[in-house]
Parts: sequence; structure tokens; C-alpha cells
Amino acid sequence: MNLFENWGVIPIINASGTVTRLGGAPLPEAVMLAMWEAARESVPIEQLQAAASRRISTYTGTEAALVTSGSAAGLTLGTAALLAGLNLARMEQLPQVSNFPNEFIVAREQRNGYDHAVRAAGAKLVEVGCNEVQAGAGVRRTETWEYVAAFGPQTAGVFYVSTPDAQPPLADLVQAAHAHGLPVLVDAAGQLPPRSQLKDIPATGADLVVFSGGKGIRGPQSTGILCGRREWIASAALQMLDMDDHWELWEPPTEFLSNKNLLPGMPRHGLGRGFKVSKEEIAALLTALDLFVSGAYLADRPRFLQCLEIISSQLIPHGFPCELRPGHHEESFPLLDITIRPSHTGCTAWEVCRRLRHGSPPIYVSHGRLAQGKLVIHPLHLQTENSQQIVEQILSCVARAD
Repeated sequence: MNLFENWGVIPIINASGTVTRLGGAPLPEAVMLAMWEAARESVPIEQLQAAASRRISTYTGTEAALVTSGSAAGLTLGTAALLAGLNLARMEQLPQVSNFPNEFIVAREQRNGYDHAVRAAGAKLVEVGCNEVQAGAGVRRTETWEYVAAFGPQTAGVFYVSTPDAQPPLADLVQAAHAHGLPVLVDAAGQLPPRSQLKDIPATGADLVVFSGGKGIRGPQSTGILCGRREWIASAALQMLDMDDHWELWEPPTEFLSNKNLLPGMPRHGLGRGFKVSKEEIAALLTALDLFVSGAYLADRPRFLQCLEIISSQLIPHGFPCELRPGHHEESFPLLDITIRPSHTGCTAWEVCRRLRHGSPPIYVSHGRLAQGKLVIHPLHLQTENSQQIVEQILSCVARAD
């Protein structure tokens, strides 16, 4: 009986990848060792965050950075930083923002459930553009001029969700926003890999960029990266770090604040205090980031393909159409689509997915294409043994439907 079973929780076969609800990515051994080693020592967290800033900035090409407790926390901290800056009164006031600019302009087509993290800091999202492509009403996407037309005295910044096909181009939008003295916050949580995005997205000139630490980087699921201009990172750090110290003793790292006398005093615990990050998580994230940037994870691709081949080669003879999607580049995770035809199997993809979750062991496949009658297999957590178990349980689910 393993650790989780002792608590009455049954471990599963994760064929969904890095999703948060299943615990994220598997931690490499070096990352787990880093957490164990960090747990044995005590260090000033602000100094450790400063060291992390130096390391992350090397990889991102930004002025400063902060390890956050996930990418959603990074969005809230980034928003809080752009709303308050180094104004201690505003820090104290958040998320109450009625007496200073608090609007962030966002494309209507980029709205999603995760932007609650932006609104949590007190920001009001102002939508622009029309989702004509999704609505089948035209071919145009949101355009830069529409953001500019929405800029006004209550505008605090621009919020942009980065995807491979996001429009308008981020660099164009940054240029337009900066021409009006407005900063840009970018949600790039799911844009790694490829590794090049670590520098390419900040290189657009965006003021703050958020990456997930627990997806492609394969650090702890409760970590993220907020990187960008030093003045904004300083504000985010001040609103997150433990501020229970004396002014006479306080020595903020120069990576965040060149001179504490720029402030009239010390802020109290800020909006981001609930997003604190442990020394173990910071050590693990930095170790995982080193592995990610070095290309160490490329060695896993043959195993991924082998696992998917095991599944497809055994299901196809039983009448299950399978399609391998290799991804757009060598760093992409390959995916396998398995089509469930009710006329052949006697049950729908929804039913197979549900039965897999109730199997022994439970199997969670990616459910993003169930409406199209497809199970999607993500190989990140798979080995030869559990790939075979996936085949056996899919066939068992269909046999039960007969």
C-alpha cells in the first residue's frame, strides 16, 4: 500500500498530461532532490527570490523575475503590481481601486476562466473586438486600433493571452500601448515548450509575462514565473513577501529595489501574501528550469512515441481508428487520438472515458475531444506497462458494452 492509499486515495494512470486537477507533471529526480536538500536548510526568502530573479532573468532576457505559487498567482501579482506600482497607499488599498485607474483592455476572444486571477486584484476588464471567426460571422480578429480606441483615463494597462495564433501580434500591441504610456501583462502560462518562448515572448517588450512552472518546465505544479521590468517585479515582490521586519533592519535585495529610501516606509503584508512560495518550491523550480532550458527533456520523446505506438498498434486491429499528432516542433508532446464509433463499440466516447475513470486502476485520458468522439492520450506520465493497461481497459470497456 503506497502513500496515497494509506489515506484512502487510489493512484491513477494519468494519460492527460500536465493538468492541475491530476497533479501536474511528474517531477524529475533532480527536482525532487533539490526539494529535499532545500528542506534541510533555512534561508532568507527574499534573498532566495533575488537569486531566482538573477537565474530566471538570464533565461528570459528580462530585468527581473519572481517565482510565484502558480501562473494564476502570477497574474494576480502582476495585476496588483501594475495597479499599485510602488505606491504604498494603493498596495494597502487593493483590491479596492475606485480612486485610481483600474481598467485593463482585453480582446473579447481572449476572455477565459483564468482571467479571474486578474480581476481578483481589483482590475476591471474592458473587452474590445468581435469574435467573428468563432461566431462564423466573418474572418477578422481583434485589431490593435480597437485597443487604442478603448484607452482612457481609467486604463491601467493591457491584458493579453498568448497562444500560437493570438491576434493582434503581441509586439504590435505592446508598441501601441507603450506609445500611450500603458503597460502590458501577458498570460503565457501554457506556451512552454518550445524553450525559445522563454525569451521570444518577453522580447516583444511586454512589461510582465507569466509562465507556468508545472507544465513544460516540469517543476512543482504550484509554481510559476512572473518576469519583466524591474519596477513592476519590485511591486509584486513587496506585495507577496513577508514584510514583518523593522525599517532599520530591512535590506531589500537590489534585484528588486535599488534603494529602500525610494519608499516612504515599509508596506504591510499585501494582496499577494496568500501566494507565498516555499524555499523548497523555489529550489525545485530553478532546478527544473535548468533542465528545461538545457534540452534535457528532449531525450523523453522516443519513449513518448513508443508508448503511443503500443496503444495504437493494438487498438487498430480491433477497429479503433487512431491518429498520431506529432506536434508542431520537436519539443511538442505527441498526442494520440482514438476514435470511438458507437456503431462498432456499442458505447460513446463519453461512456468509455467514464468507465476508464472507474477502472482498476483508474485511467484519466484527456477529454478535450470527447464531443468529436475521440479519446486523447498524452504520454508524459506513461511507461510501457501502463500503456498496455490502457489498451486492456479500453477493450474491456467495449466488451462490457456488448
